[in-house]
Amino acid sequence: MSELPGGPAATPALGTDTMPAWSQSRYGGPDVVGLARIDIPAPRRGDVLVRLRATGLNNGDTRVMRGEPLVVRTAFGWRRPRQPVRGMDAAATVVALGDAVSGFAVGDEVVCELPGGGGLATYAVAPAKRLVRRPAALDPVVAASLPIAGGTAWQALEKGRVAAGQRVLVIGASGGVGSFTVQLAALRGATVWALCGERSRGTVEGLGAERTFDYRAVAPGSAELGGGFDVVIDIAGTAPLRTLQGMVRDGGSVVLVSGEGGRVLGPIGRIAAASVRSLGSKRPLRPLAAVAKPDVLERLLGLAAQGALRPLIDRIVPFAEAGDALAYVDDGHAVGKVVVAAA
Repeated sequence: MSELPGGPAATPALGTDTMPAWSQSRYGGPDVVGLARIDIPAPRRGDVLVRLRATGLNNGDTRVMRGEPLVVRTAFGWRRPRQPVRGMDAAATVVALGDAVSGFAVGDEVVCELPGGGGLATYAVAPAKRLVRRPAALDPVVAASLPIAGGTAWQALEKGRVAAGQRVLVIGASGGVGSFTVQLAALRGATVWALCGERSRGTVEGLGAERTFDYRAVAPGSAELGGGFDVVIDIAGTAPLRTLQGMVRDGGSVVLVSGEGGRVLGPIGRIAAASVRSLGSKRPLRPLAAVAKPDVLERLLGLAAQGALRPLIDRIVPFAEAGDALAYVDDGHAVGKVVVAAA
């Protein structure tokens, strides 16, 4: 394993040293997460150890924190999360390399998704295959807002085959994924309409939406919105599937980014229903299962570095207040992204 320039004193003694981390030993609300000292992880074959510079938070972090819907526990741990530290979006500095890692060196500034979490700590382990170099012109806080939300937005547009000249409706446009979806659709040359909270309408219009509507006053399927959209991207996940299909033209599609559901299976029932309703339909419903795509992240970082993509950041929170940041995201009222700056 490689060490930082300067010798052993510059690198943590892996396996013996500890670090501060926001950790949980059971599932639950934000109150189960507390500041503790845990062992610094050691990178295994194909991994790198990074020192966190900024960590972006997502709704997925709070779902894992709560272990809800229960089906997520099959992947993250049944009785408690196997990875006790939340935070999957990371901007960081490489400080040590595991075996069989090539293409990166100690000191590289990188951005990545951390599988399962680990970002609300001083150090984390990341698979080298997920790393993307951070452009020097891009602030770590901005970079840390991009991986999951930006990647999901990009994949949603690809799933819907959004192109120049199309009419696109984004439902749930003021959150992390929604704010990126609006911008990226506009960058593709689409005409974007958006549903969001009343206080966010001006902000969403500034991101590129031609028209915005308060979701409390204008529901999907209402006369104000009309129909004939080429693509509807549903991030809120609450509108009836029949209603969503009725808003697109023949040959158009609905992309389902998320969905509500029961405490056990969550959106699985909605996804199954969408598959059935799409059989032979000229207006298919396309559920999205976004995954980490370093090539997409690299393009997003490039757009942000050029100023073409402007991540909407609601709050930048110091590491000492990361528990409050999780609670804020858990409340569901963030406009854009919440990012925790490194300790």
